[in-house]
Amino acid sequence: MEATIRTFFCSPYYAVVGASTDPSKFGHKVFAWYLSRSLQVTPINPSPKTTAVLSIPTIPSIRALPKPQETSVSIITPPGVTLSVLKDAADVGVKRVWMQPGAWDDECVRFAKERGLEAVVYGAQEELGYEGACVLVHGEKGMKGAASDAKERL
Repeated sequence: MEATIRTFFCSPYYAVVGASTDPSKFGHKVFAWYLSRSLQVTPINPSPKTTAVLSIPTIPSIRALPKPQETSVSIITPPGVTLSVLKDAADVGVKRVWMQPGAWDDECVRFAKERGLEAVVYGAQEELGYEGACVLVHGEKGMKGAASDAKERL
């Protein structure tokens, strides 16, 4: 799973589906994590009430990403919504997704893998702890690993 997380962080752009203005929600915390690391991140929230998260304008869906093929996407939605997001992601050419804890079920994982996404991060309990892979816990190491991998390729 560590190699998959490193691959996820090879993108120049990021998006958070389920980004929230509420600081107590994980959609806010994950979005803030990307911003605090100076990563180019887009908040995605379909609610007309949510027009910006941390002063960054939201877009309503993954289909509105300007460069989906170059964007890694973190998903923080219930599994039923996640499956719909994954379908849109596959349709627009997103190659790397990270389904945060609670956002995935077996159907979501199966769909993402069957559609041939390059990196599908979700984490099984045995691999990464009870809740699975979370960018707040596993992201820093993966991001540093991706940077190290890039240096080795030069």
